[in-house]
Amino acid sequence: MRLYEFIDTSLEEILQAWEDFARSVETDLPEQDAAGLRNHSEKILRTVSADMRTSQSDFQQSEKAQGRGPTQSSDTAAETHAITRLIAGFTMDQMVSEYRALRSSVLTLWLAQEAFDETYHVQDMIRFNEAIDQALVESIAAYGKAVESTRKMVLGVLGHDLRSPLGAVLMAGALILRQPGLDEKGRVLATQVCNSARRANNMVNDLLDLARCNLGTGIPVHLEQVELNAVCRSVVAEMSTAFPKAHINLIESAHIAGQYDAARIAQVFSNLVGNALRHGDPTSPVTITLKDGVDGPRVSVHNSGQPIPPEAMPNLFRPEGRYSSYAHEEKGASAGLGLGLFIASEIVTSHGGRIEVESTAQGGTTFDVVLRVVDGQ
Repeated sequence: MRLYEFIDTSLEEILQAWEDFARSVETDLPEQDAAGLRNHSEKILRTVSADMRTSQSDFQQSEKAQGRGPTQSSDTAAETHAITRLIAGFTMDQMVSEYRALRSSVLTLWLAQEAFDETYHVQDMIRFNEAIDQALVESIAAYGKAVESTRKMVLGVLGHDLRSPLGAVLMAGALILRQPGLDEKGRVLATQVCNSARRANNMVNDLLDLARCNLGTGIPVHLEQVELNAVCRSVVAEMSTAFPKAHINLIESAHIAGQYDAARIAQVFSNLVGNALRHGDPTSPVTITLKDGVDGPRVSVHNSGQPIPPEAMPNLFRPEGRYSSYAHEEKGASAGLGLGLFIASEIVTSHGGRIEVESTAQGGTTFDVVLRVVDGQ
């Protein structure tokens, strides 16, 4: 009997084997009934059988063997199956194991009644494996896409919902600080609460910016006529207060004015200067320079000290790379340079500019914010 005929005539036996295996998979969610465990499996098997009945060229066979079978305009049974398994609490490995068990069950049951002496046996096995692999590729792609979409949405919701309690903490801390008769210990504690809440709020804002980028909306900028010299002075004053022992030089070699988002550009400068102060040589000054470059206005932030390792450079502005297994073990100048740099880069990109970086043991580390030429400069 041809394998596709066996699948059609022995569907219940195969589906029972599928269900038995799915029932053996342990998840944190309640156990499903037979219908839930068998969901879309019959459609997957009938799709496999129909595919095996269809003639194909050598090129089509090669493409399918590499997981590049023809795609459909609507969701396939394999794609829908992946989503329902994700919702049911299956990991991707567990879902993949289902296909491995299905492959084994079908071939074991079929070969148990075949003498395996016909030329079509090998060809049927090849076609069956190709069809199962195609379904597996579709399921993995759908599962991964759903996980990524869920992650992005949760990130956005989490960042949004955390703003309210943090705002309440900041307001309460500010009210406590204004209470008459507050002793020194109470003032110190209330100030610490406010500072910690502000840092947490900055982290939440970074998460929201990351969520916007992940969801494809980008970081919004509201352009207006701004003098960047004044923005830099404000950032320097803020950082000097936060790092009272630091030495920050501001060199204004040019007057830069134009259409910018002052708050977002200040966020960029704060990130770069803060990184320079935290990761640079504390005995050497951090120098900020405003100048006119050949390709447009430039704001440079330079610090001395340990350079950023060359192997870390490609991932400086990529958070997925920054939090890789390599980044987890980072120490020194590159440790902690991740989400903030990504967001800074996205903000500058939204302004039509870019960030360049150069870091050596002799010359130190310099981040250059290169902005586009704007009217009103």
